[in-house]
Amino acid sequence: MASSASPDGTVGRGPVGWASASLVAITGVGLLYYYERERARRLDVIKAGPSAGKAAIGGPFTLTNSETGKTFTANELKGGYSLIYFGFTMCPDICPDEMEKMAECVELVGKAGKAVTPVFITIDPERDTVKRVKEYVKEFHPKMIGLTGSVEACKDAARQYRVYYHKTGENSTDYLVDHSIIMYLLDPQGDFVTFYGKNYEAPDMAAAILEQMKRLGGGDAPKKS
Repeated sequence: MASSASPDGTVGRGPVGWASASLVAITGVGLLYYYERERARRLDVIKAGPSAGKAAIGGPFTLTNSETGKTFTANELKGGYSLIYFGFTMCPDICPDEMEKMAECVELVGKAGKAVTPVFITIDPERDTVKRVKEYVKEFHPKMIGLTGSVEACKDAARQYRVYYHKTGENSTDYLVDHSIIMYLLDPQGDFVTFYGKNYEAPDMAAAILEQMKRLGGGDAPKKS
């Protein structure tokens, strides 16, 4: 039976209500566990790095350059080192902090006579239009490349780099996106070299990138005419 009588003769739904509440609680805990496990799994994959001589991280993608409005592919990053960060423009604090860190790192690498191109790829293409991304990246560094695209195109790019993310909140327009906080260093061939987590400060990350450039070669900043 779906209902039960109370001592005073009224009809209630106590047993079923408790069962429903328990089910909701269990489901919520289960989803939280799944998302945390997925986040940890993807980070482990990134940490594992190259496998059997072939990089497990990175690959081709086709997005839209917010500066030009034209198609931008992964091949256009070849020829120099690049540093990629996946985030979203409506991120309240973490993304701005990481973007500022990236910009500072790029400047420090430049002072050492080397060059690395900062790249921002959105994981929220429904709201991050070409115009919004263009305005956003210029707040941090004039050379930063901002990329957006269709939902599938951005999802595919994120998948190539094993980026974990999911929307939080039920509102269709007012929501946040939980995501992994990682920057990916690519070499002049466009191949994944290593990653830097949130624990890295800009000076440490710049020093680490310069060490990779020394080890792999290249990275010289264009000479001023």
